[in-house]
Amino acid sequence: MARVREINSLDELDGYRSAWRRLVAETPGVCFFQTFAWLEAYWRHFGGGDRLRVLIVEDATGEPLGIVPLRIYHERTRLGPLRVLTYPLHDWGVFYGPIGPDPAATLAEAFAQVRRTRRDWDVFEPRWLGGPRTDLRHTEAALRGAGMGAHPTVWTETAMVDLAGLGDWDTYFAGRTGSLRNNFRRRQKKLGRRGQLRFERYRPRGAKHGETDPRWDLYDVCERLAGRSWQAAMSFGTTLSSEAIRPFLRDVHLHAIEQGAVDLNLLWLDDRPLAFAYNYQLYGHVSGLRVGYDPEFARDGVGSLLWLLSIRDSFARGDWLYDMGAGSLESKRHYRTHIVPVFRFSHYPLATLRPNMLRMKRWADGYLLGAEAALALDEGTADPAWLDSRVGQAPRA
Repeated sequence: MARVREINSLDELDGYRSAWRRLVAETPGVCFFQTFAWLEAYWRHFGGGDRLRVLIVEDATGEPLGIVPLRIYHERTRLGPLRVLTYPLHDWGVFYGPIGPDPAATLAEAFAQVRRTRRDWDVFEPRWLGGPRTDLRHTEAALRGAGMGAHPTVWTETAMVDLAGLGDWDTYFAGRTGSLRNNFRRRQKKLGRRGQLRFERYRPRGAKHGETDPRWDLYDVCERLAGRSWQAAMSFGTTLSSEAIRPFLRDVHLHAIEQGAVDLNLLWLDDRPLAFAYNYQLYGHVSGLRVGYDPEFARDGVGSLLWLLSIRDSFARGDWLYDMGAGSLESKRHYRTHIVPVFRFSHYPLATLRPNMLRMKRWADGYLLGAEAALALDEGTADPAWLDSRVGQAPRA
């Protein structure tokens, strides 16, 4: 019979590091953000003031069968502050979920534990759902099985390149527009006349294979390019070079190196860097984090070149998915193979006023979906025009 153990500190959780690593390798559609390495770095930098709730589902002997990492966010909304229990991602990536080979059983046990324990949250809202090789029905069934309502909404959307579905670069490239294909060839030739155009991808295999050089020289190049890009002037300050997050991203870089999860892409002209794409990858699932380019070469389309060279190299390496990330979807439309909606399921306790005011507001604004509509969107059977009118509009609680 399964039982659930709750861990509330990183120090106590450290004893589950090897079990976590084993379960990650067995998780369908897993990405880097579900690793212990990500949680460790993230929590040390951004965990202050909030509560960590990691639910470990064990068998009768104490062997971990699955893990559901959760945290409580204190969020400001138009209706006042709310305590939201959800996954520890905070929009750094687009997908999250349970860890282990049986997500349905893991979620069922973990959510039942959430229902049994004292409620220290106002809204239970698993976010960042609907990733490839996962099933939205597992989350809905676990919530309803625990006696909690499940109200789905579209949280955001992300641009994907389905590498496994297409199979090879030639098929993918043939499916791009004629102008994109011509520009790809023309820009390479044009820049090649000015020097040696070189694509570099650094993807060490990690401590298990003795490849742990962080290559700070390459990372620093990405930082400098980020500091020169248009994003550096934006008020939200989330580029690699932004002082508010720079220490955190450098810390994650070290953790990702150990895991063999760094995917650093650079485009060079002789010894001058033109563009970068800094990603994470795990078992062939590439998660885009940040991109940037030298503004002096903007008219040469160096960002476009780097994306296509990186995608071509991913086909060659046998990657199965390239998640280009949420936001700036217009600039990604020529490269993606499809757009994927990202969901959340929200549970609002009936006896609470403010959470139910939030539910009613979302309902009045038309954001709440029926479970069948959410599944149709996830499976790609919903009307794309309807999706286009919905995504990107979901209110942030």
